Amino acid sequence: MAGARFVDPKVLSRVGNLELLARTVVDGFINGLHRAPFFGASIDFAEHRGYVAGDDIRRVDWRLYARTDRYYIKQYEADTNTNFTILMDVSRSMAFKSGGVSKLEYGSYLGACLGYLATRQRDRVGIITFDQDLVTHVPPSAKHFDMVLHTLDRVKAERSGHLSAPLRKVAEHFKRRGILLLISDFYDEPEAILDAIKPLKFLGNDLIVFHVLDPQEINFDYDDASTFQDLENGEQVPVVPQSFRDEYRSLIQEHIRSLTAKFSELRIDYALLNTAEPLDRALFSYLSSREKLMRVR
Repeated sequence: MAGARFVDPKVLSRVGNLELLARTVVDGFINGLHRAPFFGASIDFAEHRGYVAGDDIRRVDWRLYARTDRYYIKQYEADTNTNFTILMDVSRSMAFKSGGVSKLEYGSYLGACLGYLATRQRDRVGIITFDQDLVTHVPPSAKHFDMVLHTLDRVKAERSGHLSAPLRKVAEHFKRRGILLLISDFYDEPEAILDAIKPLKFLGNDLIVFHVLDPQEINFDYDDASTFQDLENGEQVPVVPQSFRDEYRSLIQEHIRSLTAKFSELRIDYALLNTAEPLDRALFSYLSSREKLMRVR
């Protein structure tokens, strides 16, 4: 199967017992693992309401009747499935790698593994790739995981990218609340990044953001003076790494801190991922921490 290489059995063996649960109420059609905006059958009690003629007497709270001499119906939170959509940045800068895998390849592994978890939960899976515009769009469906893998297998980082225009178009495709996984290296100002992402959040989606960077983009451990090229616009700049390293590290850390703070304010999950970090460890750390938060309802 095209793209099957992105579903790594070693990674899945580490995270296979975890769940990708929505932090917000989502809309769905069949039973699943996520909270729905209506009442239904589950084990999570929601509230009581007064008995109405025609209600199923099996749902009467007889203990409460014994105390109050009134009939009340127990209502439970409904659980449903949801849409899970991967939003993959395929701009030229995502092709960078200092060794091992590129940011685009690492992001593809991330998307494929989380897409597999979502499919196993009976969620509908889809993918949108973008650079300066939308490149491919596979709408969420219970039968589209193979197409998601095929898309990841064929994706190429060929053009420069901007978040604002494509993400505005992306927002037009989401009329139903779901989980959105955004994977990018976020080479833009934090304010511009937040302005591009806010419409997706305000539609009621549960947004997960993975900030993927190469270790050299974080540490800048180059030694020899050379010319560096901007992969987005092609501009070349001569640099002496020793004289620039401290300033660069300070700037990239400030960028990361700013994004962390701004995403936290909007209650958007944000995780910085280093492509040198084993994928199973990165995913296990994120999913286990998310699961702990979800258990506190």
